Amino acid sequence: MDKEIIIRSGATNVDYALTKNGRLIELHKDEDENKFAVSDVFIAKARKVLSGLNASFVNVGYEKDGFLHYHDLGPKYRTQLKFTKQILSGRRKNFKLKDIKLEKELDKSGSIDDVVESGQPILVQVVKEPISTKGPRLSAEISLPGRYVVLVPFSDRISISQKIEDREEKSRLKRLVKSIKPEGFGVIVRTVATGKLVADLDQDLQNLMEKWDRMCSKLHKASFPTKVLTEQSRTHSLMRDVFNDTYTSIIVDDKEVCEEIKEYLSTIAPHKQSIVKYHNPRLPIFEKYGIERQIKTSFGKTVSMSKGAYLVIEHTEAMHVIDVNSGNRSNKADSQEDTALETNLIAATEIARQLRLRDMGGIIVVDFIDMRASENRKKLYEHLREEMSDDRAKHKILPPSKFGLIQITRQRVRQEVKIKTREENPNGNGNEIQAPIVIVQQITEKLERLFKEGNKNITLNAHPFIAAFLTKGVPSIRSKWFVKHKKWVKILPRDAYTYLEYKFKDKDGKVL
Repeated sequence: MDKEIIIRSGATNVDYALTKNGRLIELHKDEDENKFAVSDVFIAKARKVLSGLNASFVNVGYEKDGFLHYHDLGPKYRTQLKFTKQILSGRRKNFKLKDIKLEKELDKSGSIDDVVESGQPILVQVVKEPISTKGPRLSAEISLPGRYVVLVPFSDRISISQKIEDREEKSRLKRLVKSIKPEGFGVIVRTVATGKLVADLDQDLQNLMEKWDRMCSKLHKASFPTKVLTEQSRTHSLMRDVFNDTYTSIIVDDKEVCEEIKEYLSTIAPHKQSIVKYHNPRLPIFEKYGIERQIKTSFGKTVSMSKGAYLVIEHTEAMHVIDVNSGNRSNKADSQEDTALETNLIAATEIARQLRLRDMGGIIVVDFIDMRASENRKKLYEHLREEMSDDRAKHKILPPSKFGLIQITRQRVRQEVKIKTREENPNGNGNEIQAPIVIVQQITEKLERLFKEGNKNITLNAHPFIAAFLTKGVPSIRSKWFVKHKKWVKILPRDAYTYLEYKFKDKDGKVL
């Protein structure tokens, strides 16, 4: 299985495309002007304390105040607040926590009025980026993520990732971390730490301690609000959170970023440096690897799938609704139940991909095709769970209801990825239409179905623009069809056709 990370660098942003066997599964855009990214830490001030919500609005410099709930203060909030005030005033120069006196922990059922006052300085971390009309969601429980571990100040707890199932490995990692853990800090061991040596873990901890010291040094005499900690490089963040040994290549169109990734891999995975390759940007990297085409065909309201099936994806403020349709596919299955199961399994695979690709969060309701057999509904449920097992966002899938609906909740920490896939109508009437590449893909898929059904001597009638798009260039799209299927398709431009209109006809002129 080929897994690739394809990185496109621009003047103000970097785009990351993750592919599996050439198929786009994730797309991320990191822009320089994103000043409120997940994990950023701010020294801010409480603006309004709302006892009814048991929460406070906090000014972090965004147009909308950030939201901080009482439960996100953390049990050690009083200790952290005292520590922060000491640094702000200049009374504390040492940022180690081994000598710090712990204050009384917060009561889980307490009130925010008891611990937060308007105008009070608060050290907060972004846990959810601004979405729609809402400001960022904040937490006062600061955590510093590394490659193998996460450092948690004012704690003494060692936690092991639940995805590490081997008991002996869990015990080994806990024993190693306990021997090197800095006093006054808790540690969460990440899944990628499996099998790592104590030297690897210790180096990761030392890097995080240096980051903690740099953050604390910025607090003294800081104005409000001020960002005191952010990722030094979005590329480092991607490599830390996404990269693992299963990736077979990393392709970059910027020499500086390419060298940066190689240097980073030299510290975490020296044996993987050779998979980093530089792509000359004379040919756009997303076009070279088919990413641009997949973006155009994957982000519309309607998403085509194999065998004629398709999804309709609707978005509302409260939830996302996905409808599964079998389309006008040829039915070679033994029964309607078999057809429904086959279509639903194809749809489940595509839905898992769409959730990651668009980074859809919140409540997602999927209307699958009804199936009577309980074993088929169970098979669909298990298949969807398996397909979503690689999804890094926290999610929960409920079994199908008797109406064929499956409900999914998926963690939303940033704005959903939305890409415009429609273009201005060349006929000049002011309307928008599907991009040519989407129409061409639909034509190609239908043509392949016609060939599989045994049709020969096929003629395609299409708008002159589409006809030219298919026949011009070396090699042309029609030539590629011939190489693949060993059948020539006659293409006739039709001035009377609308831009989206096309028809396949046999040798007698009958519409197929």
